[in-house]
Amino acid sequence: MIFKRNRKAAGLGALVTELEQAVEARDGARTERAFSAAMSALQQAPDDELVPAGPRLAALLPAFPPTGPRPFLANAAGFCVERGADPPACAEPILDAVRRDLLDASEFARRWTAAGGDGDALPEPDEEGIDDALLARLGGDEHEALRLALAWCSVESWQPPALAVLCRSAEVRRRYAAALLPACREVAALESHDLKCLAHALAVLDDEPLIVLHRPTGRGFEVRIGGIGDNFQLHTLLAHVLVGGGHVPGAAPSAESVRLATDPAPARGRTDVVATGAFELLAPDGERIWNEGLPDDIPVVEGRRLLVLDEPAYRRSWNADRFFPHLPGAAELTRVLSADETRTWFARTSAGIAT
Repeated sequence: MIFKRNRKAAGLGALVTELEQAVEARDGARTERAFSAAMSALQQAPDDELVPAGPRLAALLPAFPPTGPRPFLANAAGFCVERGADPPACAEPILDAVRRDLLDASEFARRWTAAGGDGDALPEPDEEGIDDALLARLGGDEHEALRLALAWCSVESWQPPALAVLCRSAEVRRRYAAALLPACREVAALESHDLKCLAHALAVLDDEPLIVLHRPTGRGFEVRIGGIGDNFQLHTLLAHVLVGGGHVPGAAPSAESVRLATDPAPARGRTDVVATGAFELLAPDGERIWNEGLPDDIPVVEGRRLLVLDEPAYRRSWNADRFFPHLPGAAELTRVLSADETRTWFARTSAGIAT
């Protein structure tokens, strides 16, 4: 949860109106006062005030200066989404701001590295470290350098509002995730920020057809997946569909592990439920697809993601809780492939796993 809720307080709508008017008037002091008042009231407001406030707060993001408290404003809008505000109505301003700060963080790293010597590490993302020397090293306009430095320091704080809209709406993911994912992965690759949750959410596949070949039996299937946060969850659901459905041999997952993977209700805390692996997940070239990875890691062949299942190399098990508590996964067997289709797909795999 982005904010903790305290005592009930009325008047959030009026305070947001005052903030909107202050921003429109370009009155910095008034905006600061109105922002502080709205943020304080937000923590105490009932859900029926938070729901309409979310889109209004999100809509103010483009008007806030890049060197201002935009992440706090985005987190306020995200908190409203957590309490029931419409995710698509809040998503565009939040995710546009996320994208801009990711790009600015990448540009910060590029300039910092270009101005330094060999082995000169990137600085810790801490606003207290922003000083005249740091800004001078970035070069260019001082205001622009400050914007880049603040983006470098604040990029992780954009995760909660981004997750609030991404994990509650497939429509939001379809509209915005593809454009954001490369920028997120570029910053994450610098290894100065923990962006795992954001990267996972942006890579979630929805309504995605998957060709699944079961090497031990030589059978093929088309499975449609969606909302799956990692390959642990995918593994459980494939075993449920294929083993539990009687299509391939093996031990089906427990009903409770399947429920944890698919329940539309948000997960509440951690459980001790254990899922056991039924397969080895392989790419078409025979390389292992790790449970710790994502369905997005499965290669696309001839316009379809192609996954090969083999006997597990060893017994493995994992906690059955899903990666995103608010995001239920789905896997549906859409059809069993004919023998000819299956042979054609197996021919597109490496000789070591063809049957």
